[in-house]
Amino acid sequence: MWKVALGIILGGSVWAAKAPVIGSPDAPVGGTFYRNLEGEPATLNPLRGTDYYSSVVEGYAFDSLLMRNIETFEFEPALAEKYDLAKDGKSITFTLRQNAKFHDGTPVTVEDVKFSFDVNFDSKLADAVKISYFENIEKAEIISPTQIKFIIKRKYFGNVEVLGGMEILPRAYYGDLKKKMNKTMMGSGPYMLEKYDQGKSIVLKRNPNWWGFDLPQFRGYYKFDKIFFRLIKDENAVLETFKKGDLDFTGLTPEQYEKKTDGDIWGKTLIKEAVQNSGSKSTPFLGFNLRNLLFKNKDVRKALSLLVDRKMMIEKFFYNKNIPATGPWYQQNPYADPKAKPIPFDPAAARVLFTKAGWADSNKDGVLDKIIDNKPTDFRFTIIVANPIWEKYLTVYKEELKKAGVDVSIKLVEWNAFQKLLDEGSFEAVALSWTGSIEYDPKQIWHSESIQKGASNFIAYSNPEVDKLIDKAREELNSEKRKVQLRKAYSMIANDYPYVFLWNAQYSFYAINKRVQQVKPTYKYDIGLGAWWLAK
Repeated sequence: MWKVALGIILGGSVWAAKAPVIGSPDAPVGGTFYRNLEGEPATLNPLRGTDYYSSVVEGYAFDSLLMRNIETFEFEPALAEKYDLAKDGKSITFTLRQNAKFHDGTPVTVEDVKFSFDVNFDSKLADAVKISYFENIEKAEIISPTQIKFIIKRKYFGNVEVLGGMEILPRAYYGDLKKKMNKTMMGSGPYMLEKYDQGKSIVLKRNPNWWGFDLPQFRGYYKFDKIFFRLIKDENAVLETFKKGDLDFTGLTPEQYEKKTDGDIWGKTLIKEAVQNSGSKSTPFLGFNLRNLLFKNKDVRKALSLLVDRKMMIEKFFYNKNIPATGPWYQQNPYADPKAKPIPFDPAAARVLFTKAGWADSNKDGVLDKIIDNKPTDFRFTIIVANPIWEKYLTVYKEELKKAGVDVSIKLVEWNAFQKLLDEGSFEAVALSWTGSIEYDPKQIWHSESIQKGASNFIAYSNPEVDKLIDKAREELNSEKRKVQLRKAYSMIANDYPYVFLWNAQYSFYAINKRVQQVKPTYKYDIGLGAWWLAK
């Protein structure tokens, strides 16, 4: 349940002293909270659910050993009452809470914790996205009915984080590979699956026996009797549904916040917020499949980046609330190179680079061409997207490409099919967005070892020097020294132009119905949606 961002604690058990209370412990319990998912989860099976929409739903149903306080970012106990990191850093021992149970009433055991770790290395179940984080742990050893020790194979600054954030699954349920578990969930978290109406809605109901309700740190959390997820993809339809009172909460685009949330109901029945916090930020991008001969040349990729008028698009679509991206993860992150600059909009320089790379409109049809592998090849490609919001951004980009002699098509693909195309590498270019951790580890996306089916380096980016920097940074426990390595990797990736890096968010925009109650609009590291409640 807890998606904790990477951090370090050395030598012994450490817990936040007098951690601030989140939410309102005395707030009433009850009611159904309506929110939306812009895409349908690929699966609700936590062994396979790595997409964003799956993780949102699963986050309510599954627990992990540790959590982060969203005000302090300090570790706090969850399924583990405590943990001990050996002074030599070669092992981590967790002591399991004894009163925790899964949704079917069976107790959470150290055997379940061991299974939840071991399953990451099962050839039939191993997840290519997750494996890079667990590869530094050699094995799990049960040392008592309440304690489990993890033996560390190699130093990694995120070992505590990885193990502490691991979802704990019931071995008896998920260990049966013959079961179809794509539309069921069995966790130990505060909510359970009540109903899944494919293509329409997902309903969760509150778990009255959740172990966390007995602890002071959780008494301000999870006040809704039910959480009703609608599955509406179109952003305008989502906003209209919210205005009609059929949603209690919705994220807003900057355009919606500035232009589409005026009128008598706003500020009275409907409340909009623009908040800034220190949580992770998004990095939208256009990624090139580097297996494709069109994108092998770095000058070509740079030219394609030079044809994005970021300043105009940020003003037009984001009302100057975003900032131009400078590289592969969000530039506000401490591990991003602060000296890196955004790529300017420079069509003339782009044309020079196309010419340098051998592209010319030889038949005067308005499209650049070149002989590749003894075949005349036009510069044409398709960008796949899973969210229709991308179409308006890319339409502007498409016009600039056309002026430069590049013919681009934009293809909207349903989410599950979209993910399949990425997994198989069956695409030319893709528009998507990453949200990186605060303590960032680039291996999942930028290391050559992550070029495999189902992994996140689906564009097949490979740079041996970047690999070396990432490997060194992962073993560096000193955050200041790690900054030096990762900032260098950041600049090297940016200078390879594997993506068109677009912009970074500065604000979180959202709206709530007045019946939704909250202590404050945001905590330091999150808006704190889990600590909201409904007025009686």
